[in-house]
Amino acid sequence: MRILTRYILGEVVSHALIGAAVFTFVIFTRDLGRILELVVRNSAPLPSVAQIFFFSVPVALTYTVPMGVLVGILIGLSRLAADSEITAMRASGLGVWSYLRVISIFVVTAWLLALANSVYFAPRSLAALDELQNRLKSSQVSFEVQPRVFYEGFPKIILYVQDVKAMSGGALWKGVFLADLSDPSSPRISLAREGQLVSQGPDTLDLHLINGSTHETDPKNTDQYQISTFQTTDIPIRIPASQISQEHEPASLAEMKVADLLRSGQSGDPVSRRWHLIEYHRRLALPTACIVLALVGIPLGLSSKKGGKSSGFVLTILLVFLYYSISLIGVSFARQGRLSPAAGVWLADLAFLLGGVFLLWRSERRPLELASLRSWFKASRCKASRLKAWMFPSSTPSLPAPELPPLRMNGELSRPALRESIFTRWPRRWRLFNLRFPTILDDYVLRDFALYLSLIVAAFLMLLLVFTLFELLNDIMRNHVSVLAVGEYLLNVTPYFLYYPIAPLSMLLAVLVTFGLLQRSNEITAIKATGISVYRIIVPVLIASTLVAGVLFISDQFYLPYTNKRQDALRNRIKGKPAQTYLRPDRKWIFGQHSDIYYYQFFDPDRNTFGGVSVFQFDPRTFQITHRITAERAHWSDSMVRWVYEQGWERSLSGSAIENYRKFDVATYPELAEAPAYFKKEIIQSQEMSYDELRRYIHDLQQSGFDVVRLRVQLQKKIAYPLITLVMAILAIPFALFAGKRSAVTGIATAIGIGIVYWTISGVFEAMGNLSQLPPAVAAWSPDLVFGFIGGYLILRMPT
Repeated sequence: MRILTRYILGEVVSHALIGAAVFTFVIFTRDLGRILELVVRNSAPLPSVAQIFFFSVPVALTYTVPMGVLVGILIGLSRLAADSEITAMRASGLGVWSYLRVISIFVVTAWLLALANSVYFAPRSLAALDELQNRLKSSQVSFEVQPRVFYEGFPKIILYVQDVKAMSGGALWKGVFLADLSDPSSPRISLAREGQLVSQGPDTLDLHLINGSTHETDPKNTDQYQISTFQTTDIPIRIPASQISQEHEPASLAEMKVADLLRSGQSGDPVSRRWHLIEYHRRLALPTACIVLALVGIPLGLSSKKGGKSSGFVLTILLVFLYYSISLIGVSFARQGRLSPAAGVWLADLAFLLGGVFLLWRSERRPLELASLRSWFKASRCKASRLKAWMFPSSTPSLPAPELPPLRMNGELSRPALRESIFTRWPRRWRLFNLRFPTILDDYVLRDFALYLSLIVAAFLMLLLVFTLFELLNDIMRNHVSVLAVGEYLLNVTPYFLYYPIAPLSMLLAVLVTFGLLQRSNEITAIKATGISVYRIIVPVLIASTLVAGVLFISDQFYLPYTNKRQDALRNRIKGKPAQTYLRPDRKWIFGQHSDIYYYQFFDPDRNTFGGVSVFQFDPRTFQITHRITAERAHWSDSMVRWVYEQGWERSLSGSAIENYRKFDVATYPELAEAPAYFKKEIIQSQEMSYDELRRYIHDLQQSGFDVVRLRVQLQKKIAYPLITLVMAILAIPFALFAGKRSAVTGIATAIGIGIVYWTISGVFEAMGNLSQLPPAVAAWSPDLVFGFIGGYLILRMPT
């Protein structure tokens, strides 16, 4: 009995560890780019970066540990059932309750670990992560200000920086232009050769400027103009209290201790009590999913005789989706007051507990047969097709099939088969130019590859959608977002998940599993014994990965820009943020085609009219204002092809001296030649544009003097990223064939290792490109070329 116990636990635990590790890695890939950029730009010490990584893991484990338990039970028992080992064990007297007692050792251990993580580690990790981010806030804000881009993140302050130099603990700004908009009609302008942002507390930042000047005007008396120079000055910037509370509010409940939640749930207003009690019960209910999912998974895993691991994987996807769907419904009812906090949060656990007890009782009396369900579905479809043919007969009688002459074989008459096998018809139908592709072998490899790819994609997509939904649950309930809006958001964010984190990792795992199983069952050896090279075996998978890359590229050109734009708008709505418009004629500051900065209080894009416009012309070498124009109005003259400024004044400056000053009723300036269309530019993110749109957008911004380094990197990645599926396939093939004789843990560990190395290197290269430390083409294409050459070299080294 001890040998069987160790054998069953070994099979279940190994698959559970694999599942939990893969699911945690998939969730962690969302924050990997941000962490790697901190490393590259050296804005945070390495111990702090490591802390960000370790503090993020417990939050993901809250959801992935129960999923790992279910994966281990279903896939492990399904493998034993498919190999008839379950039948042999049950014939020796091992019943369902015996399996329950054996697996309960693992389940209870996992439940205790998940409970400790949910009650103790995850809240403290979130609190420590929030404290760490607040400590690093000053150095990160200085990097958020991009060179040659107007930054509007501070209240009543507009900041423009010519260049940003990375340094330890922050960033050094070169050429600083700062406008204080306390009085929008007369902004106070400060310019400096250098500047640095320093934190003075949780709600105060100090902008330290070096070698500059300040320009002030009186809107009531335009004859007064004051210029003051300085060697150093400090400008305090306060962060509004409302903004600070808004940043910390979504995570406040998740960071509280269990005792504090229970204490707050017994006092205060009814709404606050309900929210605290929901969070309290949620921390206990989510770890308990390990137990209730195990109760359902054990009888289902014992009944998966034909499907093997694939059927266990399918059942895992369905059960996890069902559990979290019921959990979300219960939590939403509890927050609306339709159910008590305990009943709403524990609804999914109660439903699966009843279902698991029933399945165990049913499995003990009579073993479940999942194959009978498949047969029932097939029979139902057959009856439905016959009923349809009887109710809607064809209007034209079908012609009888031509009678074929009998063939004589071995002296006997025989009639050829009227129906050929699909595996002989389909390849011949799609062969072009007499190429022997695809063959029956190609069909066999592609069928397994497509099956595993579909299952892995479905599992990862379900995981990300569930994690995203739980992450936004507080915002959904607080802002009273409708179910339709949430469903539309999930529908539009699905293509983004499929494109970015899921496609490459799914391709890597699918190739590893496909060829690893072929090698483990000695099918690769049998194929090579027939004279077929390994290079010929891998052709269908390489073609399929190339087609997937083409689909990714096409979707990025025609479909993803729309869905990304829509899901951004819906996410802002869920978060309670104001709706972002993509056509921004209300943008107040814009850089001209030359060394000019335009500021206006109003712009009518239909009439091409400015209200309250100012133009600052400066010397780019010294970054000092040389000419300043202010007018009450300005309109575009088609006949003169220039702007006509009305009721204003202009000053010519030389350092701290005013060389010329005059007022005007009407004036034109040929050097200010920006047409009205220049001020109607569309502001779109790179993922919301196709390749051609992004290329034209970069051209327009570059003419305006804006920084386009990040956009150039993203332009190159528009082509380089879809090829990641082909690179993953090339890289996975030799690892799958080399490690195929070993255990499944080795193959999955190999996949996780390859994924971590690739995403790390890719993120480092992209971050270096964004910081102008590498050319955009090198930053985007280097990971694909490096890993592609490594995979190709390993393939050429394989024995064929």
